[in-house]
Amino acid sequence: MSTRWDLLAIKADDDVGVALRDLSEGVAQLRAGDTILPISLRGPVPLGHKVARRDLPRGTHVRKYGAVIGEAIADIAAGEHVHVHNMRSLRARRREEA
Repeated sequence: MSTRWDLLAIKADDDVGVALRDLSEGVAQLRAGDTILPISLRGPVPLGHKVARRDLPRGTHVRKYGAVIGEAIADIAAGEHVHVHNMRSLRARRREEA
């Protein structure tokens, strides 16, 4: 097993991996458990930001660290940067927004 990876998914059912460094478009290595998988990035991803591990249709709940953190507000393709432009947070929302 390679010891170098660029993205980390904590739980097997996580929809996203977290960038461990600033990443450029192209192939990156994603670690999920004991497995390291290649993932084709569709564009740059900043350190700490999320990348879709699989296609996430609009309305899909997005899982990170084994928990639902948001909802896709647009179709998100595998390898795409996941952030406020295509996901709405379901965490720490004000009561009137819920």
